[in-house]
Amino acid sequence: MKALKLAAVLAFGLTAPALADPALGVWKTQVDDGAYAHVTMGKCGANVCGTISRTFNASGEYKSENIGKQIVRSMKPVGGGKYEGKVWRPSNNKIYIGKIDLAGNSLKLAGCIAGGLLCSKQTWTRIK
Repeated sequence: MKALKLAAVLAFGLTAPALADPALGVWKTQVDDGAYAHVTMGKCGANVCGTISRTFNASGEYKSENIGKQIVRSMKPVGGGKYEGKVWRPSNNKIYIGKIDLAGNSLKLAGCIAGGLLCSKQTWTRIK
């Protein structure tokens, strides 16, 4: 019985790190409308969501009214480092069809209209 419990603990311990979603962490956005942000990506149910945690402009860090707001919404992993969901653009307060293409420490985010045919894109860099 002890051997069975030990085997179960070891099996879970070896697989748990593999279950961590590679999109999780803190990401630096590209400059948009003269400012950029740090976005903290975390789990929201089975999906991934991102909340603005810090904001910066040419003068340095500042307290934007957008801190704490969700910019990446319900991104569902679809395989191969790709996600689909929604993205909010603070500068015009609109929500778009969202797509993520993740490769290592680079996250390509797209906000799309027309069923995903026309997209505006940014590349974010992992901070941690």
